[in-house]
Amino acid sequence: MRRADDPTGSLWRPIPRPATLGPERIPMPLKKDETGKRWVEMELIVNGTPEQVWQAMATGPGNTAWFTKTRIDEHIGGAIHFDFGPNGSSTGEVTAWEPPFRFGYVERNWSEGAPPVATEITITSRSGGRCVVRMVHSLFASTDDWDDQLEGFESGWPGFFEVLRIYLAHFAGRKAASIFAMVSDEGAQSRVWERLTEKLGLAAANVGEERTTPQQPESLSGMVERVRQDAKQRYIMLRLNAPAPGIALIGTYGTDSGTNASMALYYYGDDAEQYAAASEPRWRHWFGESFKRP
Repeated sequence: MRRADDPTGSLWRPIPRPATLGPERIPMPLKKDETGKRWVEMELIVNGTPEQVWQAMATGPGNTAWFTKTRIDEHIGGAIHFDFGPNGSSTGEVTAWEPPFRFGYVERNWSEGAPPVATEITITSRSGGRCVVRMVHSLFASTDDWDDQLEGFESGWPGFFEVLRIYLAHFAGRKAASIFAMVSDEGAQSRVWERLTEKLGLAAANVGEERTTPQQPESLSGMVERVRQDAKQRYIMLRLNAPAPGIALIGTYGTDSGTNASMALYYYGDDAEQYAAASEPRWRHWFGESFKRP
């Protein structure tokens, strides 16, 4: 069964941590009712018009710009496909299409033996050029067999929603391309994190600093937008100005057998696909060599 709670490790099916409005999110418990419906939900405020936020949340190019490579047929009954590279893929069907305010889809094969999981996204305009995004993930089950899995999904989204926040604030509507590189290590997360940040010149990074990584495999330069460290996951987010405008999400995630170290890299602009195509093999090779097992 694929993990669902890993934003910088497996990059598989993260479902958002329930939240209060604002950048700091407070977990909320899984909810259930007498019909067997179980769900988790979150809300956040982002910059942008409803049309800009809709483009980011309900279209393939929009999702590719802050989450993972995505294709969406833009109508009810249309197919939706999330491409997670070496970590597989997920497919679904569009169930609600009311631009620019409501979008929904269902994934029937998200995990072996699991009931379908439905997602609904609503977008509400606020003053000051902002919008409230509310996302609900729900499933129907006659037992509590999937409660832990659904609750575990909660920790998957925060890092990606930080990418979304930066994308909408600085790059909304631009062409985008993304890459992903990951390696698993048997070491403790604290040691893998230390090794990763030292190799990339990001040790002790603080929000607001300008940082530049070494020339190999390629130099990334930009401002530190976000740093998070807790017992389960750690990540640094850079808003890039070189080699091209973009965002780098670099982090570690603790697993039962050790630690995953990874990078999600997003480029924006007319040359985004060209930069991504050149970067992806370099970074995948670098992660493999840097954390090669003896």
